[in-house]
Amino acid sequence: MKFSLLSSAVIGAAAVSALQTIEAVGNKFFNKDGSQFFVKGVAYQLIPEDPLVHTEQCARDAELMQSLGANAIRVYHVDPKADHSGCMSVFAKAGIYTLIDLDTFDTYILPNDPWWNQTQHDRYAEVMDAFVKYDNVLGFFIGNEIIAQANQSMAAPYIKTAARDMKTYRDRKGYRKIPIGYSAADIAELRPMLQDYLTCGGNSSEIIDFFALNSYEWCDPSTYGTSGYMTLQEQAKNFPVPIFFSETGCNVPGPRVFNDQSAIFGPEMVNDWSGSIIYEWIEEANHYGLVSYGPAVSATVTGSNIVGGFTVAGTPTAISPDFDNLKSQWAKVTPTGVASSNYNPSKVSTRACPTSTASGWLVQGNVRLPELGETFSGSYTTAPTAASTTTGTAASATSTKNPAPVNKEIAGMSAGLVGVMLFFTFWL
Repeated sequence: MKFSLLSSAVIGAAAVSALQTIEAVGNKFFNKDGSQFFVKGVAYQLIPEDPLVHTEQCARDAELMQSLGANAIRVYHVDPKADHSGCMSVFAKAGIYTLIDLDTFDTYILPNDPWWNQTQHDRYAEVMDAFVKYDNVLGFFIGNEIIAQANQSMAAPYIKTAARDMKTYRDRKGYRKIPIGYSAADIAELRPMLQDYLTCGGNSSEIIDFFALNSYEWCDPSTYGTSGYMTLQEQAKNFPVPIFFSETGCNVPGPRVFNDQSAIFGPEMVNDWSGSIIYEWIEEANHYGLVSYGPAVSATVTGSNIVGGFTVAGTPTAISPDFDNLKSQWAKVTPTGVASSNYNPSKVSTRACPTSTASGWLVQGNVRLPELGETFSGSYTTAPTAASTTTGTAASATSTKNPAPVNKEIAGMSAGLVGVMLFFTFWL
């Protein structure tokens, strides 16, 4: 490999500021120079804990990502106490932005027993504190697929509350207004209501700054009209904040040819969508990888760089033909978008807060958002309303770890609808 990225990162990582900062305006991302930014990204989580701490590995991967045409990575889990300057410098020099999830293994919002307390707030804030200094941070995710079943939308007010509080924290600290958004599972019964709910109400301080979707609807061979993307586009038309795919790249039946990219970046969707992140960089048992670091071994084999039978460090080797197919698709799509000087954000629509539905959306209109420390744990059967004096159970500021199973990226794919549908109503 060339050593320009690695050597420069090692010598002067802390001083690097190679990329323009990006802001969200209306439903677009804009570079500082006013040009529109479109995401061409890959999901990047080589190790469960934090892949942004090994500068040499980041340098190897960044170089190959450059050849792929990627300009962004999504990282699901990081250690806020670690030194990320080397990797962030390497990716900045490669023209690659980062989207960072703020939640950790033990602080994410639970779908069936949601709460948002001081411990969660402070842990999310630690991640933000660790990354705001890097110009190539494109955005923060407040959560990933928290709602993954039809009966879990009672957690939506807590997602919105977390976004509100982290935006307040960002602004109070005087940080750059790095966009804060949510990555949703693609559940037809809930998706349109969830994206509208998280952006409704008319109070910009209480809505997400962007909405992202983990969708595997387009499985080649398919088309814009037969894949389900036409429906996604109809529901995203004139959306009030940027919307993009935070995971995509169906591998059934395979190999992947990524024909959906021509629709996402083409005339059908480019006016409303801001790009896509392909799942995923590293080859794992689910066979969604674009690269491998060595042949698969028995799942019983252990080693410092072996996880689940796959090597997670070393020289990345492109997996054929998927890597080249994606490279070819991205080379063909070069959207220019609109200049910020010619863009009127008032033309995008503020959505009405959705009402509850028999198919599973449980939140009735623009409910009052829970306060810090409020839980949904059976202490009330309906959410507190704007006029109600009833409150939820206060969660301790030193609450114990979440009892839910470890969430790396929920297997990296949108969960299917399972279980019996329950119907709670969140009253106005």
